[in-house]
Amino acid sequence: MVFSSTLFLFYFLPGFLLLYYAVPTRFKNTVALLASLGFYAWGGLNFLALFLGSVLINFVLIRFMDATSERWKQRIFLIISILLNVGMLFYFKYANFFLDNASALRSYFGGPPLTWEKVVLPIGISFFTFEKLTYTIDVYRGVNKPLKSFADFLLYIMLFPKMIAGPIVRFHEIAGQLTDRTAFDTVDQKLAGLFRFVIGLAKKVLIANVLGEQADIIFATTPASLGPATAWLGAVAYTFQIYFDFSGYSDMAIGLGRMMGFQFPENFNNPYISRSITEFWQRWHITLGRWMRDYLYIPLGGNRVKPSRLYINLWTVFILSGFWHGAAWNFIAWGAYHGLFLILDRLFLLRISQRLGALSIIPTFIVTVIGWVLFRAESLAQALAYLRAMVPQAPTAATLPVPYFTPEFWTILALAAAIAFVAAWPRAERAELGLLATSHFSFRQAAGLSTVTAVLLLLAVSYVAGSSFNPFIYFRF
Repeated sequence: MVFSSTLFLFYFLPGFLLLYYAVPTRFKNTVALLASLGFYAWGGLNFLALFLGSVLINFVLIRFMDATSERWKQRIFLIISILLNVGMLFYFKYANFFLDNASALRSYFGGPPLTWEKVVLPIGISFFTFEKLTYTIDVYRGVNKPLKSFADFLLYIMLFPKMIAGPIVRFHEIAGQLTDRTAFDTVDQKLAGLFRFVIGLAKKVLIANVLGEQADIIFATTPASLGPATAWLGAVAYTFQIYFDFSGYSDMAIGLGRMMGFQFPENFNNPYISRSITEFWQRWHITLGRWMRDYLYIPLGGNRVKPSRLYINLWTVFILSGFWHGAAWNFIAWGAYHGLFLILDRLFLLRISQRLGALSIIPTFIVTVIGWVLFRAESLAQALAYLRAMVPQAPTAATLPVPYFTPEFWTILALAAAIAFVAAWPRAERAELGLLATSHFSFRQAAGLSTVTAVLLLLAVSYVAGSSFNPFIYFRF
């Protein structure tokens, strides 16, 4: 069940909010937990028992870890918990990848291919695995005491707004909110949360879906038959699609959380105005970047090591980041590609960017677009073929198919570019529209916000009801 589906918008969400607001404060966590269990069971019922079992084991291990004062015993419980969580992720997400490659290698040397029953990927496993790990590590580090209630811990892991695709919420960021959200339980926060949800929904269905439908057609075309203009058009369309799709979903998650009294961290900050790939990763999927920094890059030595080791650490982290996104060689190549530019930034590109000033946005955007081809392609071979199609060559008979020139597509593409490159938008969204936790709306502000919310909601819901094209890119990660 995705947030932009008719099932969620017309049935699940209204029913949940009516019940959540109707019950006394002491029962709100129960309602949220039951709703989260139902939300997950709708798309992953076969894995629900396994998922609950893993959460329970993790909870018990951390309770044991907290109960002992001996550091070596704590470390043993930590290692067991990490191995359990990483092992589950490895099996469900990467078993097929390694067996596929082992089978291909065996066939290459003349042996019979391997046969096995394909492992099915549980919904949201990449995101809730990271959150189980952060709970374990935060408790081990003494950042927070473990939760006493298993139900509260289960709610932290399963909270439906962020369970499937994030933001990746670290335990210490909402530890207090799991037991007390009264400070954020205000009418202003509910209105701000609804507005944020509708903004995300509009970004997803009115922009990302329109661009994605055409990008899918272009990427499904044989690369050899594409002209450079068509290939670049498809890559740029996908570049904006994935941003408005994923950031829109993050907006919806943050908005839903706010309507429930939770304050989730921001996940995007206009990444396409970045002047370097280093800055891009400070603005794109912020919660993942911070997680990788704090739980992987810094433990590897961070910036405290000699330059050669630092570059290896950077590349390692981003190759793993690519592999986390998908069990395929093109995702590994995408991670290595970004890791390479992060190293080049430290070597000399940052100095060039400083000299270019705002003009450095252009080459950074081009590098990003090329990287998204690796991410979007079905395989590394297709990605390389598509990249070759983007290189200007001798004129061919290839022409741009008529659907790419529809007024709707060009209008939405122009709108996407305008929004993506307006640096002031996040500040306006959070400050001028009063979306900070301490916001209090005047009557005029509330009326204006309500009007904009109603108009955007009507447009978005009309699109959802009238269109069968409604994918979610990060749903499969």
